[in-house]
Amino acid sequence: MRAAMDDVERGRRLAEWFGAHARDLPWRLDPKPYHVLLGEFMTQQTRIDTALPYYHRFLGRWPTLDDLAAAPVADVLTAWAGLGYYRRARSLHEVARRAVAQGGLPRDVPGLLSLPGIGPYTAGAIASVAFGERVPVVDGNVERVLSRVVALEGDPAGAARASVWDVARRLVVASPAAPSTHNQGLMELGSLVCRPRAPDCPACPWQSGCAAATSPDPTQWPKKAPARKPVAIRGASAVLWDGAGRWLAGHRSAGLLAGLWEPPRADDATALDALLAAMCGIVPSLRSAGIVAHIFTHRKLTCEVSVGRWEGPVSPAGPYDRVAWVGEPADCAVSALARRLVTVGGPPPG
Repeated sequence: MRAAMDDVERGRRLAEWFGAHARDLPWRLDPKPYHVLLGEFMTQQTRIDTALPYYHRFLGRWPTLDDLAAAPVADVLTAWAGLGYYRRARSLHEVARRAVAQGGLPRDVPGLLSLPGIGPYTAGAIASVAFGERVPVVDGNVERVLSRVVALEGDPAGAARASVWDVARRLVVASPAAPSTHNQGLMELGSLVCRPRAPDCPACPWQSGCAAATSPDPTQWPKKAPARKPVAIRGASAVLWDGAGRWLAGHRSAGLLAGLWEPPRADDATALDALLAAMCGIVPSLRSAGIVAHIFTHRKLTCEVSVGRWEGPVSPAGPYDRVAWVGEPADCAVSALARRLVTVGGPPPG
């Protein structure tokens, strides 16, 4: 039988554990509001180790919120290239612009929720870590920890969402630790100990008060609804090279990859021919180069890649409001999909 543990004791044990095991993340070591904002945006759906170099580069180039707000969005997208989910970069830039216009980031959750790209989790994280507000946070790690502690029935990201937020709110209010310590400790516990497939229950400060820890299989929580399979879509792309080793890029003005550059791409070969005719005046001679499979959040693209040479004039057409010849991907904001298309459609011989 598991021993009783009240919410105050949970908070005390969590803070003690966090003090001994917390990773030295830069936005923890120097939790200025701008630093916390950057860290939270960059680690949404991205591993911390992947995000850290981007975090340091952003701070090196735009040391303050005012600097980021004054930057052209194209430069922000270029610096973000490779991190994925580019809507985050556009939202981050717009958050900076709006926050500077109103005198700084809001301190409370309602004010933060009024800014683009900031949902309940990010608002709670910024409010508690940067401003010391005693508010809850629930991300994937917290969902998992709390679902196991209370043996939550239902999907914490779906039908049981309100229940898991209620538990998180109750715990942060009762905790004797600072809200920053409590919330970051809870997230760290899920990341380092209460892992999805191999929870280290003996290392957990809440083991004696956890319902899942006494069950035959703690990983049965959280109770997740079946994942939605991505919708299969097809496409066709042409990588056109000039004599200087540069490839033709179009700048998407709207849609999923708005603000990014890529080789001309359309829904199928017929539509691609029409797009190339509009961009080049004729359809350049092409040869097949291969297939690229790329998964967006809810879509799986299978794209046929062709390659060819072109030395004539080009002009914007179709979804592209600008065109340019690109020598290095770092010259502009290039999506991960575009990099893969260019790799498969490498320069033709001769």
